[in-house]
Amino acid sequence: MAPQVWAWREGRVKKIKNFIDHMLLLFSFEKEYFNKEQINSEFVGHPLLEDKELEDVDLKQIIGKKKALISIFAGSRISEINILTPILLNFIKLMKVKYNDITYIFHSTKENNKLVNSYIVSSGLLNCMVVSDDNTKAHILRKSIFAVSKSGTVSLEICNAKIPSIIFYKTGFINFLILKLLVKTKYVNIINIAAKKKIIPELLQKDCTAENIYKHVNNFLDNPDKIKIQITNIEKILNTLKTNKPSSELASNFLNKILYS
Repeated sequence: MAPQVWAWREGRVKKIKNFIDHMLLLFSFEKEYFNKEQINSEFVGHPLLEDKELEDVDLKQIIGKKKALISIFAGSRISEINILTPILLNFIKLMKVKYNDITYIFHSTKENNKLVNSYIVSSGLLNCMVVSDDNTKAHILRKSIFAVSKSGTVSLEICNAKIPSIIFYKTGFINFLILKLLVKTKYVNIINIAAKKKIIPELLQKDCTAENIYKHVNNFLDNPDKIKIQITNIEKILNTLKTNKPSSELASNFLNKILYS
């Protein structure tokens, strides 16, 4: 699969050309870039954008009362969780003043479940819980009225589920400076990159505060038309990124064609 040299460390493409015959592309807009670099490539699509059948789950047994759900994605690295979870919990405290009928579900890996839960317990919030089972997380996402997510590929899953969202990220100052030097794109979210405009709000570094997250989420929830516009714009972009067959099948067909031609 093609490394995202169009986004960061662009100089790598010169080295790649020396030992790569063909690239398999996750995103359609990458084709133009690799054509310009005279690298043979084939768009096969991203597995996260494929609609998959889910096993049945009785969410009432997990969540209990019929409350609205907001999905929270604090990251999968311990360093991310330690930086971002306190910000997210403060955001939830701000939300609680106006919205007392929302349950906040933290989507976590099994390895990080106890860590995330320890932050929730320390906060004293009773309207939060952590879920680690992949099938259950997928069901909860589809039932959510909104998603607040760390920047990353999980945003594709959120968009594919047609859930309105914002993204956020914050790292150490030195790491941020390094990333700023390496990253070449105007946006960090893949939907925004493909659209060449900001469809999904990005709250990064100094903008990644509980107050800013609350401001954006509240604005969306107060303006249903804004949610509809975001979902409509996302669907237009997803239509250019999706394929009519599973990415694994397209990749296999292309490799067979190359190997046996």
